[in-house]
Amino acid sequence: MEDNPKKLGIRRITRDFPPAHFLFKVEAFSLLAKTGVEKYESDAFEASGYKWRLSLYPNGDNKSNGNGFISLYLVIEETENLPLTWEVNVSFRLFVLDQIRDKYLTIEDGDGAVKRFHWMKTEWGFAQLISLDSFNDTCNGYLVGDCCIFGAEVFPLARNCKWECLSMVKQPEDNTIILKMDHFSKLDRKYYESSVHTIGDSKWKLTIYPKGNVKFKGKALSVFLELLEANKLPPKRKVYAEYKLRVRNQMNDNHMEFSVERWFSATSVNWGYPQFMTLKVLHDPSKGYIVCDSLIVEAEINLVSQVKRLS
Repeated sequence: MEDNPKKLGIRRITRDFPPAHFLFKVEAFSLLAKTGVEKYESDAFEASGYKWRLSLYPNGDNKSNGNGFISLYLVIEETENLPLTWEVNVSFRLFVLDQIRDKYLTIEDGDGAVKRFHWMKTEWGFAQLISLDSFNDTCNGYLVGDCCIFGAEVFPLARNCKWECLSMVKQPEDNTIILKMDHFSKLDRKYYESSVHTIGDSKWKLTIYPKGNVKFKGKALSVFLELLEANKLPPKRKVYAEYKLRVRNQMNDNHMEFSVERWFSATSVNWGYPQFMTLKVLHDPSKGYIVCDSLIVEAEINLVSQVKRLS
């Protein structure tokens, strides 16, 4: 059953033709929701001469009474290039595609009010865009094969729609980075790096500090996974990864490993453990981590996000 169209002064109607400016597809939506991310911000798109993005709360914006709903907001971007006293007045609609009937649920203010964007108010939208019960009901067609599509129109209309597709890829191909460190006892550099691996649509590498990093120098092995070229990501783009960092036990399957769930970005390019294991345990011959003076370190990425931009 659809939400009440008069609820909170919001009008919900269906229409056949797609939004004019932006479509945002999320694949494996349930996996995105389970990451615990409060909100995911799409890449910027242009409409009405300004830059915008969508801000999606997959579990609802609880701070604005969005518990039990999907929350979606329109956010104006690149305002630093506007005059000091700038303001932008627009009317807009947000959309959810009914993938069974190929119709768009259109959500807008019931009175068609014009919204004023300015330096103190840079986003408008709907904390209660659609109830999670309605969204998850397969009969409604909003979530099909764990995939959903949102959209936006910002008036005046100008057909220049761009697509963004966020995918949560489980068990991606070639998902393990292996760094074998021979002649381990003779290594004298501060750190060593693996070759670069492309997993999902991102480049990754392992960084190992054989004698520890920062305050654990001389005490522990430090192990980190790094997202390369993070500085080339679009503003506010994040890359999610669920992965295991592992030092292989070469005598049996009793490996030393830790599981990590992390959003990487231009301001958070690596994540791992400065105290992965003590040097005492690492160098103990009976433990089986160093055999024939070789150490094997791995990063196994089991879930990763990737984004495609389509015209």
